[in-house]
Parts: sequence; structure tokens; C-alpha cells
Amino acid sequence: MITFFIGLAVLIVGGVIYGAVCQRIFKPDDRPTPATRLNDGMDYVPMKKWKNSLIQLLNIAGTGPILGPIQGILFGPIAFITIPIGCVLGGAFHDYMCGMISVRNDGSQMPVLIRKYMGKYIYVFYNIFVCLLLLLVGTVFIYTPGDIFVSQILNADNGIKSPIIWIVYGVIFLYYIIATLFPIDKIIGKVYPVFGAILILSAIGVFIGMFVNGYQLDEVWNVGISGVHPKGLHFIPIFFVTVACGIVSGFHSTQATLISRTMRHEKEGRMTFYNMMIVEGLIAMIWAAATMGVMNLGLANADTPTTEVVGIVAKNLLGKVGGIIAIIGIIVLPITSGDTALRSLRLMASDTIHVDQTKKRNRLWVSLVIFAVVAALLVFAKMSSEGFNILWRYFAWANQTIAVFAFAMIAVYMILNNQPFVLSLIPGMFYMFIISSFILNAEIGLHLPWLASYIVAGVLTVAYGAAIIFYGFRRRSRESAEKCENSVT
Repeated sequence: MITFFIGLAVLIVGGVIYGAVCQRIFKPDDRPTPATRLNDGMDYVPMKKWKNSLIQLLNIAGTGPILGPIQGILFGPIAFITIPIGCVLGGAFHDYMCGMISVRNDGSQMPVLIRKYMGKYIYVFYNIFVCLLLLLVGTVFIYTPGDIFVSQILNADNGIKSPIIWIVYGVIFLYYIIATLFPIDKIIGKVYPVFGAILILSAIGVFIGMFVNGYQLDEVWNVGISGVHPKGLHFIPIFFVTVACGIVSGFHSTQATLISRTMRHEKEGRMTFYNMMIVEGLIAMIWAAATMGVMNLGLANADTPTTEVVGIVAKNLLGKVGGIIAIIGIIVLPITSGDTALRSLRLMASDTIHVDQTKKRNRLWVSLVIFAVVAALLVFAKMSSEGFNILWRYFAWANQTIAVFAFAMIAVYMILNNQPFVLSLIPGMFYMFIISSFILNAEIGLHLPWLASYIVAGVLTVAYGAAIIFYGFRRRSRESAEKCENSVT
């Protein structure tokens, strides 16, 4: 377990140090926040720090930090090192900067920030892309908790012909509609503390259970990286697409900007945005370790369905009753991400077409359009044998692609404000290589050989970095010249 504990130390100590660095660079102050200046009783509503932090954690912690690490640990104990490093330097930084930049821009959602800092042409492409991602998130996070609940809690058939699965889907769907339409402090603000307690207790239970049951974990120096995955998958880029939400997730930017409208003080940002991503990284580490433990016991293997591994881990570690509580915590995760994903989509769509969301009629018709599309995607995913797998692959890749846009926006913001933009440029370029090489090689993409995919991805990555630097400094020079002209006149 030495590798695992090294990873935990990197995650916790690194999170404390780098979180302080990020806060020092951004320099939060005592200026009024959007929640206090623009309070509308609907989306701009001041809430307490602990509540915002729990909501942010539940927003970002979908099935990703559990299902992703379950698949990612097949690459071996290297996951215990890459997850914390990526989370500290990439994911938590990404979430913090997106949330805080939004706070400084009246709680603007990501498309508006992209338009402001990246220009109208990038904005058009990004806006379409992020809306598609949120539709996929909403669909995936109805499908996965519904299937896990029916198979693991009810022990019933979750196939397409089962009426039970459609009833469960319907209940989740109804909750999503309510959470999307009602003021954020009336539904989400009330139920999330309960969900948060279940989530934290289940994670703690699994962590303790590993030691009580004497799970054996592999060490990275005994296994290495090359050739570890039983199906021969390439560590780069597949690992970083698979373990999205535990390391870096573009989806998180849409949730951080949502919470930017409920923060009372800027100095709450480090806890709300940065530290909650560190907690998600901890959840990912725990589930990766627990999965390795049950596989080393022979209770699961590479061919065991991911949702079944969830049940095996929970029930083996915590017993029948404790296992059910843990599974309920896992079911809560995607539900508390799906509802705010669709809420974010409503806000983004409304901002784009300039629809006033303080009016109930406007919220209703925008939401109805969104939910009609989600319902169609859900039916497709269930009716086609490969439907869900197709949605999940595109969701995973799109998730990381959105992060590349966010890192670019952050880098330009930092250039304009004379901050060390390289902190954003490096993870952005890394993930540009990841998403490019993945889609160039994947069957859902261009299906090129790996060598060609890596070469083309390398060229695209250099172009991405160069474009950000050129655009950012040219814009800073132009804005500086404009300020000088205005001061003279």
C-alpha cells in the first residue's frame, strides 16, 4: 500500500500548498459578490460557505470519480500517482480559476466567459459543444443511477423490457425537472446536505473497510506502466479520458460558474472550488484502491461490468446493510450532478437567446425543450445495444475537450492580468494532446494508427499553445494601448 499512501500524501499536502498558491495569485478580496449585488431569489442567492461547498462537491462528483477509477485502475498502481498529481495541478486549479473568474464577471456562465476572453468565433463553437455535453451528462446521469438502483438495491432486471427501470428513470427525471425549475436554495440547497452526508459516510466506510478486510494493493515499482492493462490499451491517452472526473473535468467549469452566483465572499472560493475538487480526487483514489483490492482477491476482473464492481466492492467491504448505504451514496452522486447540469444548460441557453429566467413561464418552456431532447437520448441509449456505450464514449471525450477550452480561457485571463499563465497553459496543452490523440485513433473518431495519431496530436498541441500565447499577448498590448489613449484624452 506504499504507492497508495504516497498518492494520498501528494493529494493532501499538494492540495494545501498549491491551493494557497492559486489563492495568492488570484488575490480574492472583499468586493461585493454577484450573489449580494444581483440577488434575484432564483439563481443569484447568497448561501453559506459550507452549503456552497457541499453543493459544489455533489455537483462535480457524478459517477466519474467512481466508475472512471474502477476502469482506470486496470492500468495498475500508476493510477495512485497520476490521479493526485493531475487533480492538484490540473483539476482543482481548473475548477478554482473558472469559479473565481466567473465571480469577477457577475456570475457569468462559461459560454459568456469564453466569448469575453476568447472571442466570438471560439464562443460559437464552444457554446454548441458545451450544450451537447450537458445534454449527454443529463442523460448519462439518469441512466447510470437508475440501472445501479434497480440491479443493486432492488435486485431486479434493468433491461429495456422491465417496467421497473422505466419507473425509476421517471422518478429521477421528475426530480431533475423540479430541481431545474425551482430557486436554487429551495430544492438543491435543502436536500444536498443530506446527500452530502451519505456521500462522505460511504467514502469513509469504503476507505476503512479496505484496512479492516486486509486488502492487498500493488506497488508501482513492481508493476510499472508498459503492458499492464489486460486488454493492451494505451496509458496515454486512454487513462486520462477514462479517469476524467477524478483528475480534470471540463464539466466542472459549468458547475463552478453556477455556484459563483451563490457565494457571499470571494475568499470562500478556495474551499468551495479548489478543496472540493481535492475531495473528489480522494473519492477517486479510494474507489481505485478498493477495486484493485477486490480484483486481487479474485472477486472481479477486467471483464466484470463496472456497475457490478460497485456492488462487489460495497458489499464485500461493508456487509449487506453498509453496502447498500454505500451504493445509495454512489447513486446520489450522478443524480446530484445531472440536476445541476441541466440547470446550467437552462442558464446557458437562456443567456444565448436572451431569455429572462426570473419569469416562471420562460424557465418552463426552455426546460421543456431541454428535457424533451434528454428523453429522446435516454430512449436511444436503452433501446440500442451499443447506445449507452456510444453516449459514454462521446461524453468522456467531450468532457475533456471542454476542459481544453477552459484552460485556454484561464490562460488568456491570466495574461491580461499579468499572472503566471503557464500554470494554465501546461495542463491545457497536455489535455489537448490527450483529446487529439484519442479521437484520431478511436473507432468513434478517425481510427488512425497510434504513431500517426501521436504525431498529428503533437502538432495540434504546439499550435494550441502558440495560438493562446499569440492571442493573449496581442490582446493585452491592444488593451494597454487603448487605456493609454483614453488616459490621454
